[in-house]
Amino acid sequence: MEATPVVPKHLGIIMDGNGRWAQKRALPRTAGHLEGLKALKRVIKEASVLGIGFVTFYVFSTENWKRSKQEVSYLMGVLVSKLHGELGFYNKHGIRILVCGDIEGLPPDVQSVIQSTVKATESNTKIHCILAINYGGQNEICRAANRFHAENPSKILREDDIRSHLDLPHVPPVDMIVRSANERRLSNFLLWDSAYAELGFYEKLWPDWKAEDVQTICKDYSQRVRKFGGVE
Repeated sequence: MEATPVVPKHLGIIMDGNGRWAQKRALPRTAGHLEGLKALKRVIKEASVLGIGFVTFYVFSTENWKRSKQEVSYLMGVLVSKLHGELGFYNKHGIRILVCGDIEGLPPDVQSVIQSTVKATESNTKIHCILAINYGGQNEICRAANRFHAENPSKILREDDIRSHLDLPHVPPVDMIVRSANERRLSNFLLWDSAYAELGFYEKLWPDWKAEDVQTICKDYSQRVRKFGGVE
C-alpha cells in the first residue's frame, strides 16, 4: 500500500496565469479571473480533505495597483461580491477566512466585506484560508517594524519581534510555496516566512488547477528533506 504523503501544515500559493488562460481562449482577462476563483475553491476544498491546516493565496499584491484602472476596479468588485457570496461554501466546508496585507489601503467597501467575512467564519476550524490582499512581503515587514517601534520606541528590534508583529503572528510559518504558470520567482510573497520554505513551480495555468494538483504538491513535499540549516 502506498504511504500517505506528509502534507505541509501551511501552504502558500502564488496564483499565476489567469490572463494567459483567457488570452489562449480569446476571452477578456476578467474571464480568467473568474475561472481562477473557481480554481481557488477547488484547491481549498481538496487541501481541507488532505488535512492541510493553512493555505495562503496571493490574491492582490501591492504592485497590482499598477494594472489598468478598469482591471483593478473589476478585481475589487469581485472581492466584494465573492467574499460575501461564498459564505455558504466556507461554512459548509469549515473554512475560516483570514486576511493579510495593508487592509487600510483598500477601498472602504472592500474593508467592510473583509471584516464581516472574517467575523462570520471565525468559528470554522477545519482549514484556514488566508487571502493576501494589497499584500507585499517587504511592506509587511516594514509595517511590523513600525508597529514594534510604536510600542517599544527605546528597544532594539529582534527577529522574534518582527515575527510577533506580522499581520497574522499566530499563523505558523509557511512550509511550502508553490506557483502556477511555470513562473519561477516569489514576487514579494511571504518574504519573512519563506526563509526555509520549500518551493515548487508548476506549468499548469492557475484556472486549470484541480484537486489532483494539490495531491501532486503534497507528494512533492513529502519527498523533500527539510534541514533548516542543519544536516540530515
